[in-house]
Amino acid sequence: MACRISELVLGCRDPEVLARFWCEVLDFVVLDREGDGSIEIGPREGFGGPQPTIILSRRDVPEPGKPRLHIDVNATDRDQDAELERLLKLGARPADIGQTGDEPWHVLADPEGNEFCLLRARLPPL
Repeated sequence: MACRISELVLGCRDPEVLARFWCEVLDFVVLDREGDGSIEIGPREGFGGPQPTIILSRRDVPEPGKPRLHIDVNATDRDQDAELERLLKLGARPADIGQTGDEPWHVLADPEGNEFCLLRARLPPL
């Protein structure tokens, strides 16, 4: 009955440069490239293993007052809706960062206002 950190999202100016750097540092490989220039890197065995992946998200200009790193979580034993309800009861609250409502994730803030995302299951429940 928990979540697990599935990916860390790092805002950066040049995802290609950071992907090369972190792949060398961590012995990771590029797992995915998105149309917006974001790159997902992770262990050679791919997404879903014991280590989280890292998404390098293009940000041409750092957003004032916003950290460059946020956490994405996946429920380990329930669907996204049930986990959302559980997180809200624990003190998380919805956060509006300009999402359209069509995203397959929920943006939340912890009790101190730190944003994180609850993803639609990328990992099957345990």
